[in-house]
This record gives sequence, structure tokens and C-alpha cells, in this order.
Amino acid sequence: MKKNFTQQSASAIQNLAIAVMICSVWITGTAAFAQTTTAIGTAKVWGTLNGIAIEGVVQGPSAQVSDLQVACLFEYTEGDIFNSPPALPPALNGLVHLDQDMKGLLTEIRKSGKFHGHANETLLISPPKGTIGGKHLLLIGLGDRNKFSPELMIGIGSVAMREALKLGVSNFSFASDLKDAGIDSPTALVAGNVVKGIFEAYRTQLWLKDKEMVQVKPISKVMLLAGPAFFTTAGAGIQEAISTIKN
Repeated sequence: MKKNFTQQSASAIQNLAIAVMICSVWITGTAAFAQTTTAIGTAKVWGTLNGIAIEGVVQGPSAQVSDLQVACLFEYTEGDIFNSPPALPPALNGLVHLDQDMKGLLTEIRKSGKFHGHANETLLISPPKGTIGGKHLLLIGLGDRNKFSPELMIGIGSVAMREALKLGVSNFSFASDLKDAGIDSPTALVAGNVVKGIFEAYRTQLWLKDKEMVQVKPISKVMLLAGPAFFTTAGAGIQEAISTIKN
């Protein structure tokens, strides 16, 4: 009996030690996460090409002030941006804030089929002044969420730049909104691919301008939006992309 009691005590102590270790790891991990988050409103220019400053900003697409706000959306599924998880919690979800500030318009046009969200589909909206930070809102479709690939974002970046040039804006802000929609995407790669697409489109227009085939109003700044937990990682991807684009 004494031997069994001793064995049980040893087992209990071992289990307690494991539990303490798990709690310690969890607390350490939580602290590390807290340390890597970036304050809302933080902005940093990660690099400049062709006279365009690529600035990272910790902000949501509803609040960011710009001539044009770009927001990306998958094909609609019921409650997709509100389904947390996998979507980000409402307090951190830029798409939820955008929908709320647009008085539910984002959900309405998607649910009704007025905007399907097919890959590269676009819809330009000019909301009343004071509705959101952007003077214009451009929605770009990402297609089927189950078929998403980071390479898609090169084309999405190109679409954003072409539409911005058509509008003749001086700057625009871009939100990929993948995390908001519940997609566990590689942040650095996505941000870098968006930058690659942006400059592919811009340089094509500059090339056409040299041949006197188009008129191009220069764009001075592109603001890539990121959540507090993804700012630094996105910045690394942006810098890497800029370094690989030939001057």
C-alpha cells in the first residue's frame, strides 16, 4: 500500500511539473507575441522605387486616410468575415470595421451578388465624405478562398495600380485583408508579391508613356496596411521585394 502511495505521489508531482512547464511556455509565448505587436498608427517607409514611397502602416482600411483605399475580398460565404476564428476577432478585423462604417454595404453587395469577388474582379465606390478615410474605395476580388495562392497577389497588386492610375490619384492604400478573412497566409511573401505587382503595372505605364501612348500622373506613395501583429513581418517581405526589383 505504501509503495502504491509513493508511486501515485511521484506521478502527481510529475504531472504537476509538466503542467507548470506548459503554463510557463504559454506565458512566455504570450509575452513574446505582445512584444512583437506594433501600435496602431505606426508608419514606416520601407523603400522607394520610381519615385514611389512604399510605406507600411498599422491601420485598418476604414480608418486610413488616402486618395484611394483598396480592399480585397474572397467570393462570399455566409458570415465569412464575422466567423471568428478563423477570421480575426471583430476588434482587429479591418473588413468588419469597413463593413460597419459603410453601414453594412460590404456584406449587402456581396450577399446579393452585386460583387461576386471573382479573382481580379473590381468595383469602385465613392462613399460620402466622412464615411471612411479613403476618398474612393476599390474592391478587388480574390476568388475562391479554398484555391488561394500567394502568387495571386502579384496580379492583384497590378490591378490596384492600374485602377489607381486610371483615377489619377496621387496615392493609395492597399489592404490584402487575408487574415481578416481567415486565411493563414505567409505575410512576408504576400506583401512582397503585392509590391512586385504594383511596380510591374507602373513600369508598364511608364514604358507606354515613353512611347507617347499614354499619359501618366505620377503616384508618390503607396501605403500597405497591416495588423499590429504582422507589421514587421510584412515590412521584411516588402524590403526583400524592393531589393529584387531591378532599378
